[in-house]
Amino acid sequence: MTTRPAYTLAALARYFLRLGTIGFGGPVALVGYMHRDLVETRRWITEDDYREGLALSQLAPGPLAAQLSIYLGFVHYRILGATVAGLAFVLPSFLMVLAIGAAYVHFGGLPWMQAVIYGVGAAVIGIIAISSYKLTKKTVGKDRLMGSIFLLLAATTFITEKEIIGLILLSGVVVWMMRSPPRFVRSAGAWAPLPLSVLAMGAATTSGKLGQIAWFFSKAGAFVFGSGLAIVPFLYGGVVKEHQWLTEQQFLDAVAVAMITPGPVVITVGFIGYLVAGLPGACVAAAATFLPCYLFTVIPAPYFKKYGKHPAIKAFVDGVTAAAVGAIAGAVCVLAQRQFTDWISVLFALLTVGALLKFKKLPEPVIILAAGLAGLLIKAL
Repeated sequence: MTTRPAYTLAALARYFLRLGTIGFGGPVALVGYMHRDLVETRRWITEDDYREGLALSQLAPGPLAAQLSIYLGFVHYRILGATVAGLAFVLPSFLMVLAIGAAYVHFGGLPWMQAVIYGVGAAVIGIIAISSYKLTKKTVGKDRLMGSIFLLLAATTFITEKEIIGLILLSGVVVWMMRSPPRFVRSAGAWAPLPLSVLAMGAATTSGKLGQIAWFFSKAGAFVFGSGLAIVPFLYGGVVKEHQWLTEQQFLDAVAVAMITPGPVVITVGFIGYLVAGLPGACVAAAATFLPCYLFTVIPAPYFKKYGKHPAIKAFVDGVTAAAVGAIAGAVCVLAQRQFTDWISVLFALLTVGALLKFKKLPEPVIILAAGLAGLLIKAL
């Protein structure tokens, strides 16, 4: 029996609109903000519901933060809540990339973005490091088994520079076998609808440029696991190499736009779609990318809600969650390795960490703004 929610759907929509407007830091930071705001501060979502959502978001393909927002909307308000939360979370950053895309086309490029990303990128590393630490402390704690899984996934993610879905699933199975030996064998049926939704995407027409955009970006949303950052290599292969819709520089600028705007990193698909086919291209690219992740969340969500408290399911979810948080920590290290090009960028990150630890209520957008201005100033000098 679902308990009466302590919040209205309108309040949830306002929260995700705000997070989508000022939530910098990419998927790692965004899932941390949701835990801090909705579980710890507001107490709208229980710890168990959050963990189930994080586990499902990690298991299913698509952008992590967007899927988690959809699941958290589903918890008390089902399909309507999932739809409202997902749209509210994505819409602000989509409108921002549309505006930047229009300026980019009008001015023939935006060179200042690389200067801004120099400062912002380093500050973002500091923000997501703090978020990852808090998430790890809360989720893994002092549990040795969970700690071992966490370290294994952090190491493999850092070494391979990608999240290995097989290891994440295996982690869940290991905890299940060790803590709730099998009397449970039927959950496979819960996932049966998933391939059907993928096949449905394949029925979309691919005639014309908009059809090609719809088909390509639906594959990006349906077959790429991990955070929004994991989709970047897939997009590069299709957009630059296969279809040759963008040049190398345009694609790098698209990734930069995703990093300097709040909300999910995967919203860069809107910017790419705009460069390829204007406003219709942006809308089609965004819709095609997010539809699969929406379906992959709302279709299995009732099964997670119904069977999530079963000891075997709970053990599996705990193992997957520990693995997911480990993969997130490994991703932070990968991003840091790429972002830290000199001692100044390292200093930016350390100052960010220090500021967030000393001033608990310091808004992240203030840090992002200061870092962006500092990046412009340093590059100008």
